[in-house]
Amino acid sequence: MSRVVARPKQLDLDSPGRRDYWVALEHDSIWGDHLIPLTVWVGPEAKPDEGLVSFGSNHGNEYEGPVVLKHLSREIDLKDVRGRIIFIPVLNPSAFRAGTRESSPDDRVNLNRAFVDGAGVQPSLSGITHRIAAFVREYIWPRVHVVIDLHSGGNVARFSICASFHPVDDPVQSKKIEETARWFGTPSLMIYQNITPGLLPSEAERLGKITVGTELGWGCAVNPEGVRYGRHGVLAAAIHHDQLHGTIEKIGYHAAGTQRKLEMVDRACFSVAPFDGHYEPILECGTQVKEGDIVGYLHDFDHIDMDPWPVRAGVDGVVLAQAWVSPIPRGQHIVVVGRVID
Repeated sequence: MSRVVARPKQLDLDSPGRRDYWVALEHDSIWGDHLIPLTVWVGPEAKPDEGLVSFGSNHGNEYEGPVVLKHLSREIDLKDVRGRIIFIPVLNPSAFRAGTRESSPDDRVNLNRAFVDGAGVQPSLSGITHRIAAFVREYIWPRVHVVIDLHSGGNVARFSICASFHPVDDPVQSKKIEETARWFGTPSLMIYQNITPGLLPSEAERLGKITVGTELGWGCAVNPEGVRYGRHGVLAAAIHHDQLHGTIEKIGYHAAGTQRKLEMVDRACFSVAPFDGHYEPILECGTQVKEGDIVGYLHDFDHIDMDPWPVRAGVDGVVLAQAWVSPIPRGQHIVVVGRVID
């Protein structure tokens, strides 16, 4: 197959067939373009405002998503496509090429904080990262009703592998979101706070879309278990939301009926570093804990004789995430404990 370099206005996301693009957005410094890989399948039952999009590498050092979508791009046959499926394995090429969370070589902006008013339009918000957000708004949102944003912990945190979503007010949307998340088969479902500005999933949810995120690995590596869960969840979403023919069986913790729904929507769930130090975990992610239990220790090696500071669970629940890289700056969330929801 041939992949065509195209400006956003040249994309055909509506005609029947499969097309593979490099979406070209003007580079901020060199005489050239940032190239975003995009594959679209459009089947005979496609509707103008319905479809599924899945993104990888919203952050540039999270690799399970790109791997999942590259594999699926080779496996999905056009004859099995009912509606519209769009895969963008590397949404942020600047960050991905640098292997960093933000677009470090260019504007140093975190794409998952860039979905703000005026992104890509106001002169002060015209760097490549905000222009990617503007591209998603103009060309992707109008054509999809299901959004899968594949994340991993990178160097920020090690997770109990999970599918994730925010609380939403609409009970019908909420039910569809949770059902879609469960099909990933992950040990945990993470319901997380929705006060951080500029999140891609938050905007999709506000637009009424069935929106699911993930945390499929950590440490800038490729977790094979995370790839398995991610691949299954994207396929299940495409099938269950009528974009792809086929049937699919439950896997993992979904099949076993042992998924835990964990809520982390208030400050008590987060244990914050009071000083710069080095973190020593003593419990694994996924461990059940009580409020006050010690999850790990923060060491101050500038004060070598000082006792290590115990990092305690702030609530009863399950250790959902904890710092992956040992050096910790003051103020970082070291441990996150999710409350178990029946």
